[in-house]
Amino acid sequence: MKTSWRSASLVASAAAVLALTTACGQDSPPAASQNVGASAAPGDYGSIGTGNSVGGTAGGQQAAPSPSSPSNPAGKLSVATAEEVGKVVTDSLGLTLYRFDQDADQPPKSNCDGDCAKTWPPVPADDAEAGEGIDKSLLGSVTRADGTKQLTVAGWPAYRYAKDVNAGDVKGQGVGGKWYALAPDGKKAQGGAAGGAGAEALPGLSTRKDPKLGEIVIDKNGMTVYRFMKDSQWPMKTECTGACLDKWPVVAPVDAKDTEGIDLQGSTPNRGYVVFNRPDGIKQQSIDCVPIYTFAGDKKAGDTNGQGVGGTWYAIRPDGKPVGASEK
Repeated sequence: MKTSWRSASLVASAAAVLALTTACGQDSPPAASQNVGASAAPGDYGSIGTGNSVGGTAGGQQAAPSPSSPSNPAGKLSVATAEEVGKVVTDSLGLTLYRFDQDADQPPKSNCDGDCAKTWPPVPADDAEAGEGIDKSLLGSVTRADGTKQLTVAGWPAYRYAKDVNAGDVKGQGVGGKWYALAPDGKKAQGGAAGGAGAEALPGLSTRKDPKLGEIVIDKNGMTVYRFMKDSQWPMKTECTGACLDKWPVVAPVDAKDTEGIDLQGSTPNRGYVVFNRPDGIKQQSIDCVPIYTFAGDKKAGDTNGQGVGGTWYAIRPDGKPVGASEK
């Protein structure tokens, strides 16, 4: 009887330990905002199939020298009106200035370095001055990781876009659901992928019915959310790093309360909706331990241009499953 009791106890203990092991490879159940450690393995990012651009541009090609070069001074800033976007801040050459959702304004902080800064050259702060329509008190600067000073507008670091080559271009508006032209007050310019001033506010993550793909996840801007089939769910790992993120920006952490229609339980109850601590230091939201992304090739809400890219990128369902691809 004593031996039987001890065996039963050991079995029960093993079961308890197993129950604490989550689908993300953790050894303890996460809280609502639990972060999950990450490790990365080398991946092949040399083609559109992986979503990486060798030259660091959003289109997968090396950007040619352009007026948006980071060495060009900003000069006198002014306000221009862009069709479907509204009033935007421009530099002395008439090039549109942009802001990045993953930056911060209080205090100012730039999170666009390396290949990102090749596609989105930071605007130097040194010679920038307020022209007509610009409030001088809103202009400032932030010191970047490389020690250079970057212009800020109402605290938001300012950038140009490598594909804007002519005065009045606004090709960067809404890219990846994270880049928007700067309005004179430092806010996002209205219109384009941002949806306009009258657009209905969306939760941080929700779903919509796509006529071809069915129910898929979208972010707060209405942009389609994707998963990368080369990523690992257990233990959670990412194969999209470096320049890959120029094409496939991560979805930043979203509070569970700011979701609608998303499966927060996951395949392991109460442990699937967690924040992923990537090896590059970026925090990324996951659904059922699957890291999620948007696609720079989607220019407006409702686009699904990333679906099936390279046979590795697929829109994601609210339970974390890929649309039109089998999980391996």
